[in-house]
Amino acid sequence: MSKIEDFLSVDEEQEIIEAIRIAEAKTSGEIRVHIEKTSKTDVFSRAMEVFHYLKMDNTKLQNGVLIYVAVDDRSFVIYGDKGINDVVPNNFWNSTKDIMQTHFKAGNFKQGLVEGVKKAGTELAHHFPWKHNDNNELSNEISKG
Repeated sequence: MSKIEDFLSVDEEQEIIEAIRIAEAKTSGEIRVHIEKTSKTDVFSRAMEVFHYLKMDNTKLQNGVLIYVAVDDRSFVIYGDKGINDVVPNNFWNSTKDIMQTHFKAGNFKQGLVEGVKKAGTELAHHFPWKHNDNNELSNEISKG
């Protein structure tokens, strides 16, 4: 698989976007998914660059979560901003990554991303519940590079 367009079907992308919408309906947090062919650098460093590029570091409560996937590298990173990182349990991101990786290894990329979004959304809702005046600060669309 070498084209990011082949990584997920249009319907699968819509299911992930819907999972983001549902998760964000319960939290002031923001979740984004970014998919690209390769990171060309250290995958964690690239995820941090994308996090900044998508302006995820500008959320009011520093509670953005990026799920970054480098398709050809077979690598992914879950990157949470300071606000969420300060309150989640120590093993939270690793346990989320493990759930996603189980689906990815089975070739079910859409379900892995949906499960990652759901788990991040549940934790965000616990620490940053949605309030009446909350605005969706970032797009729910999957970004591609």
